[in-house]
Amino acid sequence: MSSVKPQVRVRFAPSPTGLLHIGGMRSALFNWLWARHNNGVFVLRLEDTDRARLVEGAAEQIETSHELLGIVPDESPRAGGSYGPYEQSARLDLYHAHADQLVESGALYPCWCSPERLTGLREEAQRAGIAFKYDRHCLEPANQRTVSEPHVLRFMIPDHPETVAWDDAVRGRLEFKAVDLDDFVAMKADDYPTYQFANVVDDHLMHITHVLRADEWIPSTPKHLLLYAAFGWDPPIFAHLPAVQGPTGGKKLSKRDGAKSVEEFIDSGYLPEALMSFLATLGWNDGTTQEVYSRNELVERFTLDRIQKSPARFDIERLTWMNGVLIRKLPLPDLLERSRPFLPASSATFSDPYITEVLRLVQDRVKYLSELPELTEFFFTDPAIDTELLIKTLAADTAITALQQAAQAVDSLGDDHWNDATLETVIRPLTDSLGLKTGAFFGLIRVALTGRTAAPGLFETMAALGADTVLRRLTAASHALGANR
Repeated sequence: MSSVKPQVRVRFAPSPTGLLHIGGMRSALFNWLWARHNNGVFVLRLEDTDRARLVEGAAEQIETSHELLGIVPDESPRAGGSYGPYEQSARLDLYHAHADQLVESGALYPCWCSPERLTGLREEAQRAGIAFKYDRHCLEPANQRTVSEPHVLRFMIPDHPETVAWDDAVRGRLEFKAVDLDDFVAMKADDYPTYQFANVVDDHLMHITHVLRADEWIPSTPKHLLLYAAFGWDPPIFAHLPAVQGPTGGKKLSKRDGAKSVEEFIDSGYLPEALMSFLATLGWNDGTTQEVYSRNELVERFTLDRIQKSPARFDIERLTWMNGVLIRKLPLPDLLERSRPFLPASSATFSDPYITEVLRLVQDRVKYLSELPELTEFFFTDPAIDTELLIKTLAADTAITALQQAAQAVDSLGDDHWNDATLETVIRPLTDSLGLKTGAFFGLIRVALTGRTAAPGLFETMAALGADTVLRRLTAASHALGANR
């Protein structure tokens, strides 16, 4: 008997009944990391059997989200693979064949009960304060009809074993009493399988070795294990992941809390690697205090035993902090390419070297790339002159004189001396000669050049803007003040 372990194969199997948000992508990422950690295979399968709830474009959005995050599946509807099709709606013949097998063995039986009857039974159970269980009405000969009439196929929960148990890779030993389980529907009247049935068949046929999924599926796992037993198959290893809750905890992550899609985050200027590092640490840690990880570090360190049992909290401020850390680490050429979709339209006529210098000046201030228009607009177009802001700390006459002298000082510099160090040597001494405080004088120049009180270093900003622009803006500001006198 061979002792060679099978190749790790994991799957993420969302339903395209809505757009995939960031909480679902956490499950996808954990699966991808476990596959990569073991040199295994990551499968993306679309469980699209709930035809009434399908959302147009959701399937495409799910695959695009994976690609944007950088966790491209090895097998998927787009990539193909040896065990396709990877949409359940294209696998109906497989489900029918396996359902026939269980009908023959007696594990599945037909049920003709109407929705109205079932609703009544559920209401009775609710009034009695007990869990609903199908009463096996259609197993009685008097209640049976022909299989040509619309019906579902139910799985008969066996009397033995009395408990269904498994060793969960995250939760440890879990047990359920078989008597508490309901004869669930395996095949619906429309000839489509339910999630419970199809995912077991697919996981077996696709040779899935580990099922990493949200902990909301724990109550379904006993049913899946009984299906595996009915087929005579060995089940995969189950690892149920902690829930992702809102920032205050206590409730499932919602759209209001930040449950946006990967595309929405990237369109807002978040880096894929920031999203990856953030999602990886929602319910997992490597036992250290490290918070920001590279892709390679995550692949190397990710193990199932480090997944936490308790719910994780989605903290957008923490994601934003991580994003800023990674933006600051980007080489300038990389930052330039990533910034292009976010730069103000006014930057279109400027050269890449100039834009790169602008990005160098603001890089330490950027938390997400969509801030770039606000942070950089004044580098590409003259700001509106705010005369009230210009004289916020200085009298108008004093401000005019200061601006004129600053303009004269910088006008004396030739191109060979136009740099931040030389600019400081000619501007800073004016503080004493004008009898002004440094903060007030430098603040005046900053407002004249940028239209704001906060900007990158004054002399670096002046050096980047260039002599012509600096002189034009200083002169325009002093003229505007003069016109208002």
